[in-house]
Amino acid sequence: MLALVIVAHPCGDSLTHALAARAEAGLRTAGYEVALLDLYALGFRAAMSEAERTSYHEDQPILDPIVAEHADLIKRATVVAFVYPTWWSGLPAILKGWLERVIVPGVGFRFDERTGKVKPGLGHVRRLVGISTYGSPRSAVRLINDNGRRTIARALRLSCGVRTRTQWLGLYSVDNSTKSERQDFAASVERTMASL
Repeated sequence: MLALVIVAHPCGDSLTHALAARAEAGLRTAGYEVALLDLYALGFRAAMSEAERTSYHEDQPILDPIVAEHADLIKRATVVAFVYPTWWSGLPAILKGWLERVIVPGVGFRFDERTGKVKPGLGHVRRLVGISTYGSPRSAVRLINDNGRRTIARALRLSCGVRTRTQWLGLYSVDNSTKSERQDFAASVERTMASL
């Protein structure tokens, strides 16, 4: 069983990276093989190129070898976890770009030739997990709809299937949190992932 952990934070010493390490440890405890993609460390390019957009509906929509490698991983994963800070009420640009460049026709979905309707392409994914930190309190995040969570838990889930479960782990008001609160949250991330 493969679990894919996608990390989106530019600083290697960030709380986000510490949370990703705890998620990875928990998944390994649960018996998963884990592939961790640190998008900034990999130099992942967020912007879709003109050539990629032109080829989007062609037989080979993926032109970049790094994107092809990531697509191969998500095609094999049964658990996909996203670890990121919520910035401007949503996903960091690099993570949004990852979704746009990797979850393309033939990977995240396909078009039914007979009806023209979209069919899920990630039916093998059994669990989507979001792990995010927020500068705002939970009440404020709810008020502005938590766009990152909606993208992963609703939009991406449509590419998976009706049996795919979502789980959300959020640390709210992180700027005002204590070291103890951050440590407790990190421990809960590891426990939760170990129970999958």
